[in-house]
Amino acid sequence: MLVANLLDALFEAFPLDTAEPWDHVGLSVGDPSSSIVGVTCALDATLDNVRAAHESGSNVLLTHHPVYIKAPDAFKPAESLTPSSSSVVYEAARLGVSIISMHTNLDRSAAARTLLPELMGFTASSSLEFVQQPDLLGLGAVADIAETNLVELASCASRIFDTQPRVWGEPFHRISRVAFLGGSLGDLGELALRANVDAIICGEAGYHICQDLSIRGLDVLLLGHDRSEEPFVEILAKAAQQAGVTPASIATITHSAQWWTAK
Repeated sequence: MLVANLLDALFEAFPLDTAEPWDHVGLSVGDPSSSIVGVTCALDATLDNVRAAHESGSNVLLTHHPVYIKAPDAFKPAESLTPSSSSVVYEAARLGVSIISMHTNLDRSAAARTLLPELMGFTASSSLEFVQQPDLLGLGAVADIAETNLVELASCASRIFDTQPRVWGEPFHRISRVAFLGGSLGDLGELALRANVDAIICGEAGYHICQDLSIRGLDVLLLGHDRSEEPFVEILAKAAQQAGVTPASIATITHSAQWWTAK
């Protein structure tokens, strides 16, 4: 199987035209005509993950986050004054590791919509982006749940996603409709309000956004960007297998939170 074959299959699963216009998805490093020896799946295209993929015998690193959105000015060994993406591309090329990323096109997939609510025992009824058109691919998910409160919901999210979420909202606010969004909330909180959602679980959002949404009645649970999207690594691994890569040739790299909180 060639890198190009894998890329074609991934774009069939996660269509290129569903990615954001600003996004950088697909093959960033490597020869499309090279044969695949092994595929390592990870959230991020970091220097450590490139080296781990190579050391495990893989010649493809398949990630959710692209190695860069805008290409750096140069590709060279790591140094503090250049973006980390510069050394990642350099090292991947040096080691013969192709880098493929499925980012906002994966975010809009049926698999992503289903997974995050499912991990908490909920069933998504639609995307957050297209609540009134449940058959359309869109960002996020909306799920109607058995009534709970914010404390209980936050405790469940903390356990499932192995994190200490930052929570905005009254602790005992009753909740029966929840939205999910991996990564950054951006301005999608407005869609949650229009969808009559009680709480949204996401990776990160700015202070003023959270404050405003909370005042307007939408609770916000911030898991950490990485914690909210770490489960997508399994989506990538499954997609690689469905593309025809043998299961024995697929590895995954998962991490606990890449940050910590002081007590």
